[in-house]
Amino acid sequence: MGNIFVNEKDIVVPGEVLAEGMDYLPVGGASREGEKIIANQIGMVNINARLVKVIPLRGKYMPKKGDVVIGKIVDMTFSNWFIDIDCPSSAVLGIKDATEFIERGADLSQVYSFGDVLVARIINVTRGKVDLTMRGPGLRKLGSGRIISVGSSKVPRIIGREGSMISVIKEKTGCRIIVGQNGTIWIQGEPQNELAAVESIEFVNKHSHQEGLTETITKFLDKRMEGIIVPKDSFKDDENLYRETRHEDFHREHREFGGERRDFHRGGGGFHRGGGFHDRGGFRDRGDFRDRGGGFRDRGEFRERPEFQDRGELRDRGEFRDRDSMMQERKEMRDMRKNLRTNNDRTNNDKVR
Repeated sequence: MGNIFVNEKDIVVPGEVLAEGMDYLPVGGASREGEKIIANQIGMVNINARLVKVIPLRGKYMPKKGDVVIGKIVDMTFSNWFIDIDCPSSAVLGIKDATEFIERGADLSQVYSFGDVLVARIINVTRGKVDLTMRGPGLRKLGSGRIISVGSSKVPRIIGREGSMISVIKEKTGCRIIVGQNGTIWIQGEPQNELAAVESIEFVNKHSHQEGLTETITKFLDKRMEGIIVPKDSFKDDENLYRETRHEDFHREHREFGGERRDFHRGGGGFHRGGGFHDRGGFRDRGDFRDRGGGFRDRGEFRERPEFQDRGELRDRGEFRDRDSMMQERKEMRDMRKNLRTNNDRTNNDKVR
């Protein structure tokens, strides 16, 4: 039976024993030494079921795959943008991961230019480099608004459990708010409403260790917003923004096939992991695509949609051939080669005689 020696949101120092026994598991900011879980840094304790975590009070943002971040374009090349996301590594957005369709040789500054603020998702982290994508719900170039920065370690407190804190601030002020995991926050609304949202976020940032912050912020905003018009439903953003896109890496690999951007996954079909392209090019004879209720049928046939013509019409135009006809042609070619070999053998035998 394990024992826990600290409470939620307690402030701990390195070396302090947080729990004992194998019933609890250490995550960020904590480690196991024998039967004990020890704090590795100064921070606030977060207990989620059996997981024990220490959230640092201060520190530089360390990028992680799947994080939604907000950054500013600081440089660009012929095929990439370099974005400042306030971390030690340089963040790169390639043209294949931009939301806009970009032709080869186009001027990238006409798409995103210096100083533009983008919200993107991290898809890969390597030593000294962070790869970003804007292919996902809510990922885009941000328009006019107010940008503020907080400690990245305070972001979970600003968002709140299941988004409770940020939802209260959005609802009470009527502002559109996007919180980046790197501590950069974008706010858009009426000037008075924006100011109230900024004051609320800064209060949470300074008092993140206190209990009952959501209730405190609710009371503060109720009094602060008296006599101020709050737009209805203007604060609602795409809820999928903070949810990692499934199979993003899988789709990314297929978009890169052939060196051009392709939306293979449209229509709900997608590629069969065991199928796809043959090693020598072309499609496999079977299992090319799965029938998932959209996209393509098995054996590469198209669904009967208005945008696709009848298979027979396409065959008449020579764009597609019937499989049986192709097999028959192959058989005839084999028979022809066999007859030629037989005739040659007879001719050679006659010469020898």
